[in-house]
Amino acid sequence: MAVMSGTLAGAVFTTQVAGPLLAQEADQEGSVYEQLDLFGDIFERIRSQYVEEVKPGELVEAAINGMLTSLDPHSSYLPPDEFSDMRVQTRGEFGGLGIEVTQEEGFIKVVSPMDGTPAAEAGIQAGDFITHVNGESVLGLTLDQAVDMMRGPVGSEIVVTVVRKDIEEPFDVSIIRDTIKLTAARARLEGDTVVIRVTTFNDQTYVNLEEGLKKAVSDAGGMDKVNGFVIDMRNNPGGLLTQAIEVSDAFLDKGEIVSTRGRNPEDSERFNAEPGDLAEGKPIVVLINGGSASASEIVTGALQDHHRAIVVGTKSFGKGSVQTIIPLRGNGAMRLTTARYYTPSGRSIQALGIAPDILVEQPKVAPQEPEEDASAADRARTEATLRGSLTNDSVTEDEKRVLEEEQARAEQAAKLRQEDYQLAYAIDILKGLSAIAEAK
Repeated sequence: MAVMSGTLAGAVFTTQVAGPLLAQEADQEGSVYEQLDLFGDIFERIRSQYVEEVKPGELVEAAINGMLTSLDPHSSYLPPDEFSDMRVQTRGEFGGLGIEVTQEEGFIKVVSPMDGTPAAEAGIQAGDFITHVNGESVLGLTLDQAVDMMRGPVGSEIVVTVVRKDIEEPFDVSIIRDTIKLTAARARLEGDTVVIRVTTFNDQTYVNLEEGLKKAVSDAGGMDKVNGFVIDMRNNPGGLLTQAIEVSDAFLDKGEIVSTRGRNPEDSERFNAEPGDLAEGKPIVVLINGGSASASEIVTGALQDHHRAIVVGTKSFGKGSVQTIIPLRGNGAMRLTTARYYTPSGRSIQALGIAPDILVEQPKVAPQEPEEDASAADRARTEATLRGSLTNDSVTEDEKRVLEEEQARAEQAAKLRQEDYQLAYAIDILKGLSAIAEAK
């Protein structure tokens, strides 16, 4: 009787509540249809009564894009030409300035300039705000509209007005548009360290990384001669999620790389590493800064959470969302934010970024004053420079050669500190770890 009473009570309660819920749902559906009718009325009024003739297709595109951009800065409508350009960009070659941008407070914010592009060579920096293009304000424009203003024929000039932190007045930068050809990843030797520069995550990133790493290790004389790896992802705006997973997997033997969680629990995905480590267990330092976003943050978070790498630099950009490109009729597409991603420890970096293990700012280069000859001579004075000083006859030619090589390496390291302090810091960490390992 007790069980039955409970069941009957539940049935009565459900019946009492279901009525209002169904009515409320019907009201909501009715409200949506009314708003769609309102949209149709406004569309028709604009088409027939606006002071100038407008193209209906452009009105519809603007309405769609307005609906998407109202959601977040990364959702948008891609007309057929932009969709085609995007597919070309993921293959690593396209025309433009070479900057990744987002929108903030109505202006265009530079996420990062890409290495070797016109924007980078012109001095555009991550964090810059672009307020005008060729003298025309971008305030009030959508991100896509502002990007359209910056597009143009290869070889043509564009003048952008930039607002930069720590500089009081806006200033103009002239840039010549060019064909952007990106090598997504390349590697080089700095002493005994392999430095891997990853500029973007396109179709070629993992292939470039693997080939470059193997060649650099071979040039060093084998993995035994390498003290570690620096993965430089500063000013890397991100790109393809699949490539971020492959690059992370390249240095992890097991464990979760990243998980994505959408609106519905069944849409969640988890990506795990497979056995195999291109670095063969050698220590890794990851370099990031405020221009490191999206896919580069996925790689950084995975290696940091698994304690596979020491993260050096400054806090990353903080883009922790996943966009899905959905093709639409008419050859256009919709870029829609469909999920958030989480690092292996379960943290979301959306709007927070990844904090480095060791905070290292890149010092601003101050103009050097000319040095007097006397002071330079004083600094160069050593026992060996004194007239008539005794020679060291206990040093063999081989030992002398080793000393000279060590001195050359020390001078090269000092030069690197002047050119790129963050990278030099990362290499010094690996030297220290290598020295500790040898002492054991």
